[in-house]
Amino acid sequence: MSPTSEHMILLVEDDPDHEALAIRALRKANVVNEINVARDGAEAIAFMEGIASGKNAMPQLVLLDLKLPKVDGLEVLRAIRAADKTAILPVVVLTSSDEERDIVASYRLGVNSYIRKPVNFTDFAEATRQLGMYWLLLNQCPPAQ
Repeated sequence: MSPTSEHMILLVEDDPDHEALAIRALRKANVVNEINVARDGAEAIAFMEGIASGKNAMPQLVLLDLKLPKVDGLEVLRAIRAADKTAILPVVVLTSSDEERDIVASYRLGVNSYIRKPVNFTDFAEATRQLGMYWLLLNQCPPAQ
């Protein structure tokens, strides 16, 4: 990917069904942004390291699952917030976990929003559509650093 890509979304999701559904819901909502996918926490951290080196473009938004192989989502969030270049990057946790400790830990680490994935297919698609509309169209993102 070139560093000049604009308004790209980084989807960090290990479940291929959830990945496909999220992408389909965003497309159905007319979100045309490029979507890059990291399928585990290690890939997500490597992507973030690529931003620092100029290899990867800065996403406009990160959609982050917490239950990931290799490195969990909280560690990914910690890495995002620890790096100067990505410290204020909008991150939305989109996870099946409704455990209070995950919610609290996410907010303590600086997540912008925490959304529990609905179990129902239609509700999941609608939640994804709404978060895409808000974060990509209504929200004013910080300028690239």
